[in-house]
Amino acid sequence: MSVTIRIATIEDMSSVLEIVNHEILHSTSIWDYDTRTLEQQITILKEKNEHHFPFIVAEKENKIVGFATYGAFRFKVGYRFTVEHSVYVHKDFHGNGIGKLLLLELISLAKAQKLHTIIGVIDSENQSSITFHEKFGFKTVGIIKETGFKFNRWLDSVFMQLILE
Repeated sequence: MSVTIRIATIEDMSSVLEIVNHEILHSTSIWDYDTRTLEQQITILKEKNEHHFPFIVAEKENKIVGFATYGAFRFKVGYRFTVEHSVYVHKDFHGNGIGKLLLLELISLAKAQKLHTIIGVIDSENQSSITFHEKFGFKTVGIIKETGFKFNRWLDSVFMQLILE
């Protein structure tokens, strides 16, 4: 069956939460230590909506299999044309092109909002995410050493950028 990309609803947040909490507990793709509650995830969705930032989901066979969003990169007015994005796919659906569909939709939405650039901040150990972003034209524009600490080790941040045409 095909994958549908659509705007997320509050009802989707429990499925999104499953994806997020798995990443928090088992990876360095999210540098939180504590799992989120459903209330926290709903608040994130509402804040994205209030600021006119998209929050989209990928649905396959009536199951949420991934999500993506973007938000403010920094909070000074001069950064208003730059966003930082996130794309996550359920652990059981990696390698099925879902991340590609989500990222392509985010790029399309960013262009429609007349944004200038999208930033991804990726753990340097996550080579698959770095390679994934390179396929869409993202370039590594900086590495900041030891900016995070998780699982008893220091982590480096790789900043990747796509300038929208």
